[in-house]
Amino acid sequence: MRATFHILHIPLHCSLRNILLSLFAACAAALSCGAAAQAFPAKSVRIVVPFPPGGAADLLTRALGKRLSETWGQAVVADNRPGAGGNIGAEATAKSAPDGYTLLMGAVTTHAVSMSLYNKLGYDLEKDLMPVSLVANVPHILVAHPSVPAANVTELLAWLKSQGGKVAFASQGNGTLSHLEYELMKSMGGFTANHIPYKGQRPGQADLLAGNVLLFFDSIPSSLPQVRAGKLKGIGVASSRRTPVLPDLPTLAEGGLTGFAADSWFGIMAPAGTPREIVSKLNADIVKALDSDEVKAIITRQGGEVMGSTPERMAQQIRSDREKWGKVVRDSGAKIE
Repeated sequence: MRATFHILHIPLHCSLRNILLSLFAACAAALSCGAAAQAFPAKSVRIVVPFPPGGAADLLTRALGKRLSETWGQAVVADNRPGAGGNIGAEATAKSAPDGYTLLMGAVTTHAVSMSLYNKLGYDLEKDLMPVSLVANVPHILVAHPSVPAANVTELLAWLKSQGGKVAFASQGNGTLSHLEYELMKSMGGFTANHIPYKGQRPGQADLLAGNVLLFFDSIPSSLPQVRAGKLKGIGVASSRRTPVLPDLPTLAEGGLTGFAADSWFGIMAPAGTPREIVSKLNADIVKALDSDEVKAIITRQGGEVMGSTPERMAQQIRSDREKWGKVVRDSGAKIE
C-alpha cells in the first residue's frame, strides 16, 4: 500500500504577511506598555496601610510617599485600613485594579503569618499580590513596666517562671507580630503568661504605662520616647541585630534566648497582574527614594534599617519567613477564625 501525503501550499505572501502582522502587534504592545510606564503615574497613587495610624507602617508610608510625590509630581495618599492583623487592607489591595495606582505597605505579618494563622482569607496571598520592593526593617523591642523586677532577659525569664502564668503580657492583637513574638519567646523561654491582645499599639502601650499589663513587644518608634524618659524599661531587641537608637540594649538572643530573631520588615506590594514595566518603574523609584538622605534619616531615627530590594529578593524574604512563622503558629496552636 502506498501512503499518500497531501502537502498544503500556503502562498508565500500570505505567510509573510501574517508573520509581519504578528510582529507588528507584539512591537505595538511592547511600545504601548513602555509608553504607559514612562507616563506613570498620571494621577494620584494610593498606598494602603493595613494597620492603625501612628505605627511603624504608617510612618514609613508617609515618609516614602512624600519623597515619591516629589519625584512623580503626583499626590501619594496613605490610606489606613486596619483590622484582622492587616488582612482587611491586604484584601482591599488584592481586589484593586492592577494598574499601579493602588499599592500595599505589606508586612511580615500580612505575608508570612496570615496564611498559617487564619482559617480563611478573602484573598490568596500567593496569587493575588505581587512584590515590588522591601522598604525597611523596624524591629520591635520587649518593654516592661518599671515595676517588673528584672533588668535583662535572664532575670525576666526566671521571674516569669516564678509567677505561675499570672503575668499580663500584652500584644498588638491576635495574629500581629507582637503576638507571635510572645508565642516564640514563651516556647523558647519555657514559661507561661496571660496573653492580652489589644486592638493596635496605642491601647496596649497605654495599659502598659498604667501598669495594667507588665510586658509588651512594641515597635521602636512607639516605645523609644518612653524608654528614654524612664517610663518603660527596655529588656531586649527582638530583631537579629541591635538598633542604632538604643545601641546598649542587647538583642533577646544576646540576652539568653539563643536563636531568637523576629525581624519586622515592611515592603510594597501591588495587585497581581500589574504590568511588568510599571512594577519595574515603581521598584526603581522606591529604591531611589529609600536611598535619599531624607528618607534614610527618618527610618534611622525610628530605629529602622533601609531594605530597598528587587521584587525577587522580597519574594525570597516572604518564602523564608512564611516557613519560619508557620512553624511558630503550628507549635503554639494559635488559630483565628
